Amino acid sequence: MSGTARIVVVEDDASVAELVTLYLRNAGYIVEHAATGERARVLFDEVKPALVVLDLGLPDTDGIQLFNELRGRADTPVIALTARAEDAQRIAGLDAGMDDYLAKPFNPRELVSRVRAILRRASGMPGGGRVLRVGNVSVDPARHEVLVGERAVALRAKEFELLEAFCRQPGMVLTRDRLLEDVWGFAYPGETRTVDVHVKQLRDKLAGADAKIETVWGVGYKMVAPST
Repeated sequence: MSGTARIVVVEDDASVAELVTLYLRNAGYIVEHAATGERARVLFDEVKPALVVLDLGLPDTDGIQLFNELRGRADTPVIALTARAEDAQRIAGLDAGMDDYLAKPFNPRELVSRVRAILRRASGMPGGGRVLRVGNVSVDPARHEVLVGERAVALRAKEFELLEAFCRQPGMVLTRDRLLEDVWGFAYPGETRTVDVHVKQLRDKLAGADAKIETVWGVGYKMVAPST
């Protein structure tokens, strides 16, 4: 993704918004700022951003509701910002399908790094890695491409990373905790539907594939190749 990608930062805290905007602009991105949900809706339609950085604790709008509204308009990657103590809000965001999150206070350099990674995957820029194949499902990490037979499948960033994790270890059972840590980068010591929601989305999008993501009850999931 070119450094000229447009990003909308939705954040009501002026100091946080200024810091995020500064770092993203220094990284070469074009940044627009919205302090309210109402302004975010307008900017989203006007700017058509490549990515949104969304504070879930807005004063005028429920952050999850706003995310659902924006995702209903376009399949734009979203990074959520949450207060460190708001675990429930963070998990709700991930369960809703957000691509990543950062808890405040956070290192703005880490935010820039995550933005770059998501936009790189979304644009198919080289990221390294051989093509992975399980049955008629092929995953090309370098091009960020997925095929079921000859059919191209469009996946969001976390869906792609989840499928890649399965395809790198076909037949191996991957626990929810391990998938949370490997794909989302954190360990959550409680119940979360994040993995389950994304697996369901993957199953829907991989309709027609002869390789299946099977549930191992009480443990996790595994990618199973067709029997020979």
